[in-house]
Amino acid sequence: MDRPNQDERELSRAVARIQAWLLAAGFGIVGGAGLFLMTVWLLIRGGEHVGSHLQLLSNYFVGYSVTWTGSLIGFLYGAVTGGLIGWSIATIYNRVADLRSK
Repeated sequence: MDRPNQDERELSRAVARIQAWLLAAGFGIVGGAGLFLMTVWLLIRGGEHVGSHLQLLSNYFVGYSVTWTGSLIGFLYGAVTGGLIGWSIATIYNRVADLRSK
C-alpha cells in the first residue's frame, strides 16, 4: 500500500482535530443548565432539608446555595466549570492527535 501523500496527511490532521471553543461551549451549556435545573428541581420539590447534599457545592463555589438566587449563581459556576473541562478535553485530544499524525 502506498504511503499517504502530504495532502492526505493534512486532511487527516484537520479532520481529527476538535474545535476547543465549541466543545467548551457545549460542556458549559450542559454544566450550567444541569446545576441550574438540579437546584430548581430541589426548590420546587421542597421538604425539610432541601438539597443538603447539593449545598456542599458551596464549599467550592462561593456564593452558591440551594435558593433561587443560588440557582443563577450555580448556572454561572456550572457553565465556567463545564467550559474549562470541555476546553481541556479538546486541547489534550488535539495534542495527542498531533503527536500520532507525525
